[in-house]
Amino acid sequence: MEVLRIATAGSVDDGKSTLIGRLLYETNSITTDKLEGIKRASQRKGIGFLDLSLLTDGLIAEREQGITIDVAHIYFNTAKRKFIIADSPGHVEYTRNMITGASKAEVSIILVDVRNGILDQTHRHYYIANLLRIPNVIVCINKMDLVGYDESLFESLKEKFLTFAEKIRFSEQEIQFVPVSARYGENISKPSSKMNWYKGKPLLAILEGMEVHKKLNQAPARFPVQYIIRPRNKEFHDFRGYAGRVASGSFKKGDAVTVLPSLQKSQIANVYQYDKQLKEAKAQQSVVITLDDNIDISRGDFLVKCGEVPELKKDFECEVCWMNAQPLLRNNIYLLCHGASQTKVKISSIDYVLIPSTLEKIQASELKMNDIACIKVKSVKALSIDRYSENPSDGVFILVDEYSNNTLAVGFVK
Repeated sequence: MEVLRIATAGSVDDGKSTLIGRLLYETNSITTDKLEGIKRASQRKGIGFLDLSLLTDGLIAEREQGITIDVAHIYFNTAKRKFIIADSPGHVEYTRNMITGASKAEVSIILVDVRNGILDQTHRHYYIANLLRIPNVIVCINKMDLVGYDESLFESLKEKFLTFAEKIRFSEQEIQFVPVSARYGENISKPSSKMNWYKGKPLLAILEGMEVHKKLNQAPARFPVQYIIRPRNKEFHDFRGYAGRVASGSFKKGDAVTVLPSLQKSQIANVYQYDKQLKEAKAQQSVVITLDDNIDISRGDFLVKCGEVPELKKDFECEVCWMNAQPLLRNNIYLLCHGASQTKVKISSIDYVLIPSTLEKIQASELKMNDIACIKVKSVKALSIDRYSENPSDGVFILVDEYSNNTLAVGFVK
C-alpha cells in the first residue's frame, strides 16, 4: 500500500493538532482507551467538546499551553492508502522544527484561521514549502463554524493566498483550497452539508487520491557510499562491495559509472539486497553494489552514471535556515555534511536575509536563529553536489559545529 508523507503548517492556534486528531478520529485510528482518556481530559478542561488536539500534543508543556512545540509523527491509514503526518509547530521560534518535519513531505497542509486571515507565519510556512520543493499544497481555511460558514470569506482568503503564492510558486506545484471546521469534522472525511457552495472534495478524499510525484527516480543517478563490505571468510575473500542507499535515479548491472571525486571509471558487476541480486536499484533502496574493477573508493564517495556526472564545486551559492542560538558569522569555518561525506567550509559572504512574509531582502552581517538567508560557501575540497531544484536528494546539506557536533543549519544549493 502506497504511503503519503504529509507536513502540517500554519500559525499558532490555527488548529493543526485538532485537524490531525479529527483525521485520526474519522478514520477509526484511535484506540478505545485513548479515546476515553481524551473524553475525560476534555471534561476536566470544561470545554464542552472533544478536544482532539490532545492526541498529538504529547509534551506536558504542549498540553498546558495548548500549542505544538516539537515535531510529532502520526501514522494512520484508510482502505486506500497509508499516511505519515509530521505535526509541526507554528511559533516562529520553532521554524527549524517545521523544516525538519517537512523535509520528507510530499504534501503540505497549511491551515489558516478564517478569522485571522493570512499571517506572517502563513507566508513563512508557504515559503518553506517552496524552498523544500513540496509538490502539493492544500490550504485548509479552518474554523468556518465561527463565521457562519461564509463563502465570501473563504474566497477572499483564497485570492489573497494565491496573490502571494504566484510570486514564489514553482511550476510543478499544485495548490488546492478546502473550507473546513476541524473541531466539528466539516469537510474532513465527507462533504459538509453546511457548505453546499463548496464543490470540491473533502480533505481525506483529496489525500487518498493524490498522485505522488516520483521525481527521485527521474533525477540523475546518485549513490553515496556509506560502507565498504569486505567479508573475512574463505567463501567471499575476494568480495568488495559498496553499501549505501540510492539517493536518486537508478543503477543496474552493466551501467558505466564514475567515482567522485576521484573521477575513476568502472562498470557495475552486480547489485545486491541482502543475499539477492537485483535487476535494478531505484531511489531510496538500500543496496550493495560491486564493480568490475578494484578501485580506491572510500566512505563519502559517490557513484554516478558516466553520462550524468555533476559539476564538482568548491564555491557555490545556497539558501540556508540557521537553526542555532550561536549566530552564523562571515568567514567562520564549519563542517559541511553532504551524504556520507564531510568537509570543512568557510562562509565567504552573507548575500541577504529574506523576510518570507514580504519577500524583502535585507543586508546582514550575521544570521540569527530561524533566519532564512542566501550565502556563499567556499569548500576545502570539491563536492559532487547538485542544485536542489534539479535534484533535492543531492542538493541539500547540513552545517555542523566541528567541535561540539551541534547541527547549525540546513542548506539548499542554488
